[in-house]
Amino acid sequence: MPTFTLESGLDTVLGAKAAAALKRAFLMITVGDLLAHYPRRYAKPGELTKVVGLPIGEPVTIVAEVLTVRERKMQARRGSILEVTIGDGLGVMMLTFFNQAWRQKELRPGARGIFAGKVGVYKGSLQLAHPAYALFDAADEHAELAAVERAKHPIPIYPATASIPSWQLQQHIALVLDGLESVPDPLPAELRARRRLLPADRALWQIHRPENFGQIDDAQRTLRMHEALVLQAALLQQREQVRRLEATARPVKRGGLLERFDARLPFTLTPDQVAVGEQIAGDLVAPWPMNRLVQGEVGSGKTLVALRAMLQVADSGGQSALIAPTEVLASQHLRSIARMLGPELAAEVMPTLLTGQMTAAERRKAALRVASGQSLIVVGTHALLSTSTTFAELALVVIDEQHRFGVEQRETLRRKGTSPHALVLTATPIPRTVAMTVFGDLDVSAIHTMPEGRAGIETHVVPLVDKPGWMPRVWRRIAEEVALGRQAFIVCPAIDALAGLLDDTGDLPPDDETATVAEAEASGVSGGAGGAGGGPLGALPRAMPLVGVVQIAEIVATLPEFANIRTEVLHGKLPADEKDRIMRAFAAREIDVLIATTVVEVGVDVPNASTMAILNADRFGVSQLHQLRGRVGRGAVPGLCLLVTGAEHGTPARDRVAAVASTLNGFVLAEVDLEQRREGDVLGDLQSGGRSSLRLLRVVKDAELIVAARGEAEAILAADPALSGHPALAGAIELRLNHSERAALAKN
Repeated sequence: MPTFTLESGLDTVLGAKAAAALKRAFLMITVGDLLAHYPRRYAKPGELTKVVGLPIGEPVTIVAEVLTVRERKMQARRGSILEVTIGDGLGVMMLTFFNQAWRQKELRPGARGIFAGKVGVYKGSLQLAHPAYALFDAADEHAELAAVERAKHPIPIYPATASIPSWQLQQHIALVLDGLESVPDPLPAELRARRRLLPADRALWQIHRPENFGQIDDAQRTLRMHEALVLQAALLQQREQVRRLEATARPVKRGGLLERFDARLPFTLTPDQVAVGEQIAGDLVAPWPMNRLVQGEVGSGKTLVALRAMLQVADSGGQSALIAPTEVLASQHLRSIARMLGPELAAEVMPTLLTGQMTAAERRKAALRVASGQSLIVVGTHALLSTSTTFAELALVVIDEQHRFGVEQRETLRRKGTSPHALVLTATPIPRTVAMTVFGDLDVSAIHTMPEGRAGIETHVVPLVDKPGWMPRVWRRIAEEVALGRQAFIVCPAIDALAGLLDDTGDLPPDDETATVAEAEASGVSGGAGGAGGGPLGALPRAMPLVGVVQIAEIVATLPEFANIRTEVLHGKLPADEKDRIMRAFAAREIDVLIATTVVEVGVDVPNASTMAILNADRFGVSQLHQLRGRVGRGAVPGLCLLVTGAEHGTPARDRVAAVASTLNGFVLAEVDLEQRREGDVLGDLQSGGRSSLRLLRVVKDAELIVAARGEAEAILAADPALSGHPALAGAIELRLNHSERAALAKN
């Protein structure tokens, strides 16, 4: 039998066709990549039994033959259900799969296999919803006996795709395990013994081929430490690399721009703003580039902290570039900065806007200011990343709303200067362990205290499934606030729901694939958007469908309460100058109610806005709801946020909405959001959002382990910075990182 190492290419092990499919689906190149694709769960083996007399609610394992296959559309929601009838000669039952029609290619009538899952009942018939299964190779007479024997052990279920199902991954991994040579252990022997962990090769074997659930626990515990130590060591190495670079010191100038700015501030900085400002001021005079993340609550004054850093840099002639994710936010930042600076300082600093949707003449004029060094503060969008955009002396890069930018984009901007300082801002609070894991190469600061004079926000859930008559009261409540001279937002997840036109849609987690047919169909809604469905004028249907700003604008135009209310629609598909015009008009109180998508999620600052109604609130994630809510209650006017939802009580969607209503503490909500949506791609281009690159490690559940691994990595690197005495750990770092992750670390 051939032998393999973790570095062996999958093309030589599995063949070119299988290797190409794995690379396309999972970015796998080596044996190590494949073996790091751990099962996401395990099917509990039941006693091998007959279909007749199956116990309801219990896990079972059945050897059966596929009899019929049928796909049907769900009645109350989008998508389809694949219904597969299986039988063992004595009885029949149903297998159900949601939105997985592709399984028809393998689950054909006549196919035999082993099926495992928990027995349920639907319309009086036995069913297995999304069972694990392995089909027998008709050409292999021993396949059935081998499969039956394996069924006595926990059955690994792998993250799969339409082209590569779980059972196929199981076959590939089995082949690799059978020929795997001894695996280098990244954990020092002393650490492994002290924490009672398994050798690396034993851990891999037990996680993929466990004989019992106890072996799974031991393997996962070991491999979590592998992952934590490798990640922390990689991040610490990267931090040290940054500190080897040389940076120009940017000290505070006596009587300079920063001191003059501070002298004219009409308010006192919060204690946290002072503390974080001092940390940044110290970073800007250090011999290496600053690499700091500042996180803070919505409205905590992060922009002011960043502006003070930009003025400190400007005092020595250096330029600062602030990049924002949208034209609306970039324009708002420029106006806010100009307003805070005042005419005199603004004339000296010359803050300049540069976006992709400016006219050619406007862009040329702005680009000339930037290239010549006239503009010491530049605010823009992705246009700042253009090769045509050059700086005279870029000294500070400020990334606003870091979760909207990947490592590559941030680095593109940093390369326009010589080792410029970097300041990353986020209004999405990050738990300590997340910051340690995802941004372990950055110094992290937090702003918890809020500026004085803010009235706060009350948040209430409007549960239409329980109280369908409350929708008209939402409209009246908005009208009452406008009558008091205040303004309001109505936020929708879509532009035009009937046309299927989306914008910055909510980040609702995917449906639970283990749901039963009854649960899946019961969770759906029917009917159109807006005021359709036969309800009273201005009332949304009981089961709330997806709504868009187009439909809501039509509804409120017919309401007597809105007869004298000035409304406007805002969404991401509008031209940049139109979006800017609307936001200017709203800030100038020329618009009473803004009906918008999530383009108002970040950075929009209208102190007179008191009320926000978020429709289809269950279609947004926790963090996004918190961000949206932060657009009101920003001044002396009390804030009111109404979370309108059609989600059933006790569902995850309803729980998300209730969690947001229960607290204004973004750091608490960050924990909730993290538990639901995971951490994002830790080291790659999607470092802040997107598919998680963590395998077993979970930054909430494994907080203590991450802290311990950080300490272990610091001790190892302090004694051996190059890891020359820890070749297995150095190799694991290299092997763990895919190509984009390696590039990100090398540049970040």
